[in-house]
Amino acid sequence: MPAPQSKVDPVKVEILYFDGCPNHEALLPRVQRLLASQSTPAELGLLRIVDDEAAQRQRFLGSPTVRVDGRDIEPDAEQRTDYGMKCRLYYTPTGLSGQPSDEWLRAALDHRAAAGNFASRGG
Repeated sequence: MPAPQSKVDPVKVEILYFDGCPNHEALLPRVQRLLASQSTPAELGLLRIVDDEAAQRQRFLGSPTVRVDGRDIEPDAEQRTDYGMKCRLYYTPTGLSGQPSDEWLRAALDHRAAAGNFASRGG
């Protein structure tokens, strides 16, 4: 009889964008590569933001936005309220960029993996 395995729900990674944003297209393969290198199972989805109403409803800080399990990967994003249809700039170690750093995505995935491991132990 095989040993029972604890089922871990896949982490949900979303890229929010609007049509015409050049940065989300370049970001997608980077995120796919990072997810493939992680041991945590993940589902990657794209969410197109079509207008300002949707931007406000989705708390969209600009294109591209990356969320892990519904949380923006930018450390201070939850304190921001400047939602709208705009290109997003990120402060990275190398300066301003139209894409978030790989380290932020890794940190968000690591945080989720640690939380998932804690939950699977009954914590």
